[in-house]
Amino acid sequence: MVELPKKKVGIVSCSGEELPEGTVSRLATLKVMNELRRGDAVTICLPLFLAGGEGDRAFARFYPTIAVDGCELRCAARGTEMYSGKPAASIVVRDVVTANGLRQPEGRRRLSESGLQAVDATGERIAGLVDELLGRQWDRTAGTFIEGTSITMPVADPSAAKAGTCACGSGIPVKTVEVNGEEVTLTALPLIFEQFQQAGKIPSDAIARELLETTKVYNPVPAGLEDKYLAMLLREYTAFCNKAGKP
Repeated sequence: MVELPKKKVGIVSCSGEELPEGTVSRLATLKVMNELRRGDAVTICLPLFLAGGEGDRAFARFYPTIAVDGCELRCAARGTEMYSGKPAASIVVRDVVTANGLRQPEGRRRLSESGLQAVDATGERIAGLVDELLGRQWDRTAGTFIEGTSITMPVADPSAAKAGTCACGSGIPVKTVEVNGEEVTLTALPLIFEQFQQAGKIPSDAIARELLETTKVYNPVPAGLEDKYLAMLLREYTAFCNKAGKP
């Protein structure tokens, strides 16, 4: 099994600027990342996510995410579900405000006192969910929790997580390759290649088969195209090893 980056929780925050609650969403997310649960959570850039940011979409497929929306439209939650699966948890700022007996936030660029209180309350709610999600194991294939299990995620070499990621730092490495004349983006392929190469696995037909089986853990391979994928993996892995100076 490939060692993916350390287990974290992704936070997809509302990007709406027309409502004070949108500002509350973003500030609460930053509060969690920078203060309340620093190192345990990363932000997923919603505009980039919706525009096709493969690194962020891959993260949301692999790890549990929390959608933080300002209003009932739930744009963050709906966008996450559309491209990467239903988020593990969803928060609506207006619901948090009501549950805590706060006045509705006012202001957009400069929040009112009630808005700042909403930031604190929403941040605490997100932080509690981060703790809960880190205490339960996420099934990457099913997109659900595995009950009664604990987290045992290995930490990968940080330098391996540079390719194809969002500037927010949330992405999982991806690589775009050509299969049967079409471009395909494969999740975790840079890490798979790196760890095979570090294990001293020299490119061959047998290694290509092993690469394919590992790749299928993280990516769908259409029926009838396995031979095309095998040829692509052998070609790309050979090029990777040659570039690394270890053919």
